[in-house]
Amino acid sequence: MPVTSPRVTPIPAWQLRRAARWLRAGGLLAYPTEAVFGLGCDPRNDAALRRLLALKQRTWRKGLILIADDAAQLASYLQPQPESVQMRAQTSWPGATTWLWPARPQVSLWLRGAHRSLAVRIPAHPAARALCRAFGHALVSTSANRAGQHPARNALEVRRKLGAHAPVLIVHGEVNRRARPSQIIDLLSGQAVRS
Repeated sequence: MPVTSPRVTPIPAWQLRRAARWLRAGGLLAYPTEAVFGLGCDPRNDAALRRLLALKQRTWRKGLILIADDAAQLASYLQPQPESVQMRAQTSWPGATTWLWPARPQVSLWLRGAHRSLAVRIPAHPAARALCRAFGHALVSTSANRAGQHPARNALEVRRKLGAHAPVLIVHGEVNRRARPSQIIDLLSGQAVRS
């Protein structure tokens, strides 16, 4: 059953437009999600993906998560599946469940890492979905911290963890502090990879 979103203050329209322009220009963006601040970029921009991974000090082999406002924003990345299989994911969205979905062959290695699947989610957090809607496309979503650190839960922690001069535009907002990071489930097997 989908998780309901926390009650948060909506992001002003001007800030959404600014964030969308920043993403289109190849910028990195930090923004609130259900449990932690996410760090994202345009998943179609390999240079932005490389900068994001370098800033996080994360290996490309692990892959990244994509979030979207709706399933249509993810369709070009995912191999079609039987309706019964797709329903596993769709009944949990919007929510805090990330699915490892078989990726189309052309999906960048910077996104899927050393895997044949891509991690995807439609979040319950209204700010994260509003950013995808304003951008008009899915968005990379990894925790806004360097590898091995605890995730940032507010804008100040983002600056502390990534550095005051990191080239990251921060969209201020609230996370649901009681929420845990999303669980990750393999779409085809139904087995939890992270719960």
